[in-house]
This record gives sequence, structure tokens and C-alpha cells, in this order.
Amino acid sequence: MQQLSDCPFKTIDAILDTISADIIIVDFHAETTSEKQALGWYLKDKVTLFYGTHTHVQTNDCRLLSNKTGYLTDLGMCGAFDSVIGMDKDISINKFITQLPE
Repeated sequence: MQQLSDCPFKTIDAILDTISADIIIVDFHAETTSEKQALGWYLKDKVTLFYGTHTHVQTNDCRLLSNKTGYLTDLGMCGAFDSVIGMDKDISINKFITQLPE
């Protein structure tokens, strides 16, 4: 994502330096699958479980990166089932048809 924010790689390193735990789970809320995959590989053997959130549709690519680290690019959306990514489906459909904000 193009916002001015702290680097997630440097930030997670700083956080991990302060943690002493047998199990470490990381939820990375990021826009693209490549961002999540890169940080997941970076954290291989440093965390127990790494998963991404944000893209609303589960990636279904759960795997082990090593004997220590589990990985899933995106868990998917938690929200209303009868919807379009959590929005009222009729409002969402109308936005696509009219190209106007709702």
C-alpha cells in the first residue's frame, strides 16, 4: 500500500525483540497477497503462525513454511454472509450499475 507508514518488516522485528513466548501468531492486515507472502517468508522460523487479512476472500493456500511456521495468505472476511464484502448487496450492485457513490 502506498500510505506513509512504518515499515512492517522493521516494525515486526522491533516487536519480536520484546516478546518471549513459545507461540507467536501474527495477523498482517495488508492490501496485496504479495505483501503478505513476502512478510510471511521473512518471518519463517521467527513466528508460529502468520496469516493475512483484508482481501475479503480466503486464499485457501494454508501451508507450512517450515516445521515451525504455519502460513495462510488471507483468512477471508468475517462479516455478513448475505452481502458483498460486508456491504448490503443491493447497494453494492447499484454502485456498479450507476457508477455513483451510495
